[in-house]
Amino acid sequence: QVQLVETGGGLVQAGGSLRLTCAGSGWSFLPYGMGWFRQAPGKEREFVAAIGWSGEMPLYGDSVKGRFTISRDNDNITAYLQMNRLKPEDTGVYSCAAQSGHWGSRRTNEYEYWGQGAQVTVSS
Repeated sequence: QVQLVETGGGLVQAGGSLRLTCAGSGWSFLPYGMGWFRQAPGKEREFVAAIGWSGEMPLYGDSVKGRFTISRDNDNITAYLQMNRLKPEDTGVYSCAAQSGHWGSRRTNEYEYWGQGAQVTVSS
């Protein structure tokens, strides 16, 4: 059974940094794309970043472009989200997701597996 577990969330002041990790287990398919999404209270889930199997040409949401970096470690079925220059509006539950295939996607309905999420809170 495929499982995704996010770690690295927490409370940070505006301007600070956090690094989220998404660890996969129970994998039975290759290749796979991975993505990060977030949801703030009362708001819809928002695309943050996605990365394909090769790691080339990652995708970013407009609100995080230039501040966040997605990466992956295929040997360990792990994805990372480095978040710099955090803002209060970055606050939310961050979830990672995985889909079979070579590419990542901005669309939630293309992902087959989801983690439980990690809370990120940015104070002003």
